[in-house]
Amino acid sequence: MTKEEEAKKEEKVWTPELQADFERILTVGEECIAEADLKKLLLAKGRGSGHQGFNLYDGFEPSGRMHIAQGVFKAMNVNKCTAEGTNSTFIFWVADWFALMNDKMGGDLEKIKTVGKYLMEVWKAAGMDLSHVVFKWASEEITNNADKYWPTMLDVARRFNVTRIKKCCQIMGRLEGSLTAAQILYPLMQCTDVFFLKADICQLGVDQRKVNMLARDYCLAAKIKNKPVILSHHMLYGLKAGQEKMSKSDPDSAVFMEDAAEDVERKIMNAYCPSKVEGSEDKSSVAEDAGKESMHLVEDELKNPCLDYIENIIFAPPGATFVAGDTSYDNFATVKEKFLAGDISEEDLKRGLIASLNTMLAPVRDHFTNDDNAKNLLALVQQYKKEALPKDKAVRRLNLVELGKVPAGSHVVFAPLPSSNPTLQDAVATLRLLHQSGDKPCILYLSDWSARVCNSCGADLKGIDACYSIFLNSLKALDSEKMANVKVVKQSESILADPSNFWISVINVGRHFMLDDVMGPSMKDSDGVGIVVARLMKVADVAGLEPASIAMAEGDEATVMDALVSKFFDEKLPGVTKPSISIVQTPELLLQQRESDAHKTDNDEYFLLDDPKAHGKSKMKKAFCEPGNVTFCPPITLASTFFFGYGNEPTGEMVIKRSEENGGDIVFKQRSDIEAGFADESLHPGDLKTAVAAKMVEIIEKLSSSIKADSNLVKQSKALKALHKKLLKKK
Repeated sequence: MTKEEEAKKEEKVWTPELQADFERILTVGEECIAEADLKKLLLAKGRGSGHQGFNLYDGFEPSGRMHIAQGVFKAMNVNKCTAEGTNSTFIFWVADWFALMNDKMGGDLEKIKTVGKYLMEVWKAAGMDLSHVVFKWASEEITNNADKYWPTMLDVARRFNVTRIKKCCQIMGRLEGSLTAAQILYPLMQCTDVFFLKADICQLGVDQRKVNMLARDYCLAAKIKNKPVILSHHMLYGLKAGQEKMSKSDPDSAVFMEDAAEDVERKIMNAYCPSKVEGSEDKSSVAEDAGKESMHLVEDELKNPCLDYIENIIFAPPGATFVAGDTSYDNFATVKEKFLAGDISEEDLKRGLIASLNTMLAPVRDHFTNDDNAKNLLALVQQYKKEALPKDKAVRRLNLVELGKVPAGSHVVFAPLPSSNPTLQDAVATLRLLHQSGDKPCILYLSDWSARVCNSCGADLKGIDACYSIFLNSLKALDSEKMANVKVVKQSESILADPSNFWISVINVGRHFMLDDVMGPSMKDSDGVGIVVARLMKVADVAGLEPASIAMAEGDEATVMDALVSKFFDEKLPGVTKPSISIVQTPELLLQQRESDAHKTDNDEYFLLDDPKAHGKSKMKKAFCEPGNVTFCPPITLASTFFFGYGNEPTGEMVIKRSEENGGDIVFKQRSDIEAGFADESLHPGDLKTAVAAKMVEIIEKLSSSIKADSNLVKQSKALKALHKKLLKKK
């Protein structure tokens, strides 16, 4: 058999049954992106494919009430998507973890779960066929799989800039200038849900369309072959004039599943019900809700909620009819035409709608009256609503001291984010910060997950680990005495010790600050959103470490983090001792001054993986060293750093060897003496460079030898060099 014949044999046939599945599923959505992808999915995983099936997903937060769109409308849509033989499973993502984070039911997870079970009973009573439905509890799934869920979220974040994520924030109805930092996190997490749940179809409302499109964009960025199909259902209008959608916070904006017959009658009789287009909308009110324009894809100037209910709820079941006055109608188009022409009065339209809705809700009322389990759940939910919320609730956070991971009252230094070509300057700066500890226990914190979200080392996990190994080895080689008393703590291990509380604290940090505050003055919308995520994580890291002091190298990053940490501790963690934060000027070991980073070369500074023979002297020979110029003189800075030690006080000396006719040897014990000699030209640039070059050969040889003494470090150094070459080719 030829390859062409084999391919033809394996080619799946599009059957009438598949066509029926395709057409039925399409009726669920106001929009499908993309129909071709849906057909491809049905062929690959649908009926007759031999595959275990495809997954659709939607999520809900157990917050206490379910309106008719979430109840009856959703039940009908699920049944369409999972009809017998379709070979599909509908996954409901029960967002109890998010309800906990939002302090629903007083932040009591067991009560939140009870509400979730109550809502499941509502769907069951509303006619949802649960034989192909799976409910997954976010609190269990995320916590038990934190090592998979959160790295996926970080990978999503690292691939987009702030501008792209801001576009998704309209799902929360916020103008860009009024965004909190947490509102950047929500789309990232919702996008993560799609891949964590292995969803083939995102079956959410039109209002979620933009964040679902983010999932398709992520597939392109991450080179994932099969993009999720976006099947966005219609958003029902609120019952009041100008309400683009129903609101759980406004009980009269919608019919709710637990409404009594008289509640339904009152709400519908009072509902907005125009028969002709009314005055144009006040644009100033539109500006208050940035998500408003994304609620509906189909143009509808009338915006009549009663007609909306009739079209999308009453006529949704196959063969449905609607009675207005004494006339029965079997299609919506006729009802709308007759109403607009005045042949159906508003009174008759509303009375017909009331009767139809009550008929739909009757099984739900009966279920909660006659089923003991359902009756008990309803009673508990009603009781929870009456209970007073606890006061002075403690802010949830990671507590590494309590978990025994770190000592109390420590001094913390955050290691610089890793690089495929780590610099000597970063190592020296870190040692300088560690030396600020005084007599406190000292912690060096490796932010490996933050490194991933910031694209450090191209987010290559082995590269990040290799860099940290080389970096730690270099610190020990340079200052073994100090490093013997430093505890190294890895961020990922700390987070996974209590992931739920850590990420709740990250989100709480995000809620507390406006996005602009977290971005600071230097960050632009074109920058990666991972920087924002990493800064929120860093505040949560500090809260988890509960240190007595933190030392940070001066710069924009330190300025922003100082403000965020200080304010969060003052305003949200009053019972936790705020750390003292010192912003330290660290040595700048650049060998050349460049106008732009684009002009920099590898000869402009020393690296931890430099070859002592190839780079020790040659780089110093090319270093800038203008006679008499002490404002920028790299050899003086290097001399001060490596001859006098890494602490605040000088501990060594530098000897310049000279012949007697040239003035003899000179001994320097502090930087100011070197600068004075260089400024008055009693210290020649050649003599200075010779002494410093010898010292740099000694330093780089020390680093190189320490790596060669460990076979694992040798492998990691080779891997890091290979990664560096790979990343350079991508630029």
